[in-house]
Amino acid sequence: QVQLVESGGGLVQPGGSLRLSCAASGFTLDYYAIGWFRQAPGKEREGVSCVSSGGGSTYYADSVKGRFTISRDNAKNTVYLQMNSLKPEDTAVYYCAADWARCGSSWFSVASDYWGQGTQVTVSS
Repeated sequence: QVQLVESGGGLVQPGGSLRLSCAASGFTLDYYAIGWFRQAPGKEREGVSCVSSGGGSTYYADSVKGRFTISRDNAKNTVYLQMNSLKPEDTAVYYCAADWARCGSSWFSVASDYWGQGTQVTVSS
């Protein structure tokens, strides 16, 4: 099937780190900008970060800038989100998505081509 599969979530203490992976199957990520969304229970989905198809451009929400790093390995058909200095407010289900649109602040409002089912990140002591 054509799908994106997230992995790498889990329970971590405040200040800790996690690396999320988004692996594509059934299609290649080479032509798509890839981004990460997150959604906490009872809250609206928010855009976290995106990376351009070639990996040359990135965008980060102010809430994660300086702590999170997005990258991609097109040879492995995978995108990563390195999360450092995690805070309890980072707790959410994290989803990756792929879309033809260029990565930037407006990307999150139009991304719709492919979606993963999410991976849970819990930051708690």
